[in-house]
Amino acid sequence: MRIGFGAPVSGVWASPENLAGFAERAERLGYGSLWTFQRLLTPADPEALDPVYRSVLDPLVALAYAAARTSRIRLGVAVVNLPFVSPAYLAKQASTLDVLSGGRLDLGLGTGWLRQEFEASGVSRDRRGARAEDYVRALRTLFDEEVSSYDGEFYTVPPSRMAPKPVAGPPLLLGGSAPAALRRAGRLADGWMSRSATDLDKIASQIAVVRRAAERAGKDRAAVRVVVRGVVHAGGSGEARLSGSYDKIRDDTAWLGEQGVTEVFYDLNWDPLIGSPDVDPAAATARADEILHALAP
Repeated sequence: MRIGFGAPVSGVWASPENLAGFAERAERLGYGSLWTFQRLLTPADPEALDPVYRSVLDPLVALAYAAARTSRIRLGVAVVNLPFVSPAYLAKQASTLDVLSGGRLDLGLGTGWLRQEFEASGVSRDRRGARAEDYVRALRTLFDEEVSSYDGEFYTVPPSRMAPKPVAGPPLLLGGSAPAALRRAGRLADGWMSRSATDLDKIASQIAVVRRAAERAGKDRAAVRVVVRGVVHAGGSGEARLSGSYDKIRDDTAWLGEQGVTEVFYDLNWDPLIGSPDVDPAAATARADEILHALAP
C-alpha cells in the first residue's frame, strides 16, 4: 500500500517555503505521493465551515510548484470539483502538469457541494451525477484521442486537437460517498477517493460497491485504486481511526490496507493546530514536520 502526504495548502503553514520544503522532505523520506484539494470560496460567515477551508491554495498551481522541486513523488489532487471548470480547460491544465512533472499526476474529480461556489460558477447543483458521467467522457476524449470529439448532454467537444497529450493518463479518480457515486467510480474511473468525513470503520463495504461496479463494467476489480484521505489527529484520544499515538496511527493504516485500501495519504491540513489560518505559523510548521517524520513509510 502506498503512503502519501497532504501538501501544505491550507491555513498558516501553506507558505511557499513550506510547500517546497515539505514536498522535498516527503520525497526524501519515501512518501509515494503528495496531495492537494480545492476550495474556491467560503461563506461570508467565517464560522460557517471548518478552519481548513478558509484559506486554500489552488490545487493544480500548488502541485506545479511542488513538481518543480521534486522528481519522483506522485502528485495528486483530491479533488477538483468538476462543475466549476470546463473539461477542455482542465484537460489542458492537467496535461501540462503531467508533461512538466514527467507523468506523475493523479487527477481526482468531485461534484462539489458548497452553494456559494455553484452560484459564483454559474452552474446548477441539479443532476451532478449525470454531469460527472458526461464530464469524464469528455475528458477521456481530450486525453486519449488524436482528434477529440464528444457531444453530450452537458458538455461538447467539437472535432479538435488538444496537445500536448498527458504522458501517462493521467489516472482519473472519482470522489463521492452515495451508492450511485461509488458505482460511478468503479464503472467509469481508475479508482475511488474517500472524503475527509468518511467513516473509515465502514470503508470495506464502500470499497465492495466500487469494485463490484468495476467488475460489472468488465474491468479488473483488483486493479481499481482506493485512495483514502487520512485525517490524522496525532496525540488525539485514539477512539477514531488515525487518531492517537504514532504507533496507533500506523496500525490503523495497516488495517485500512487489509480492508482493500491501496493508498492512504496523511492530510495534516485538517489538523486545527496546523491547517487553521489563526494558529502560530512556526508552531504549525514544527508540529507538521514532526508528524511527517514520525509517520514516514
